[in-house]
Amino acid sequence: MDWYFIEKDEAHISRERKKARELKKSNWWQNKLSEGLCHYCGSKFNKSELTMDHVVPVSRGGLSNKSNVVVSCKACNLNKKIDTPVDLILEKLSKKENQ
Repeated sequence: MDWYFIEKDEAHISRERKKARELKKSNWWQNKLSEGLCHYCGSKFNKSELTMDHVVPVSRGGLSNKSNVVVSCKACNLNKKIDTPVDLILEKLSKKENQ
């Protein structure tokens, strides 16, 4: 899907971005980064090549907590955009049906 209508909640986004900045400072996050593995592709990277990805994007109501953030390489994070896991599964199924 190329188009989404998402009514932005600027207060929610601001609050969750602040929480994400704090979470990035935590030992838990630093340990995750040290593992060096992208959650999506499973490849190993240097810390500088990894980002924090919200599984359910903040723009779609996601929270900045341990159960909603994963380590992601920059390419996977960019490719995921504002999709949720369900969106990704449905896209894969659609591609299989069209083959």
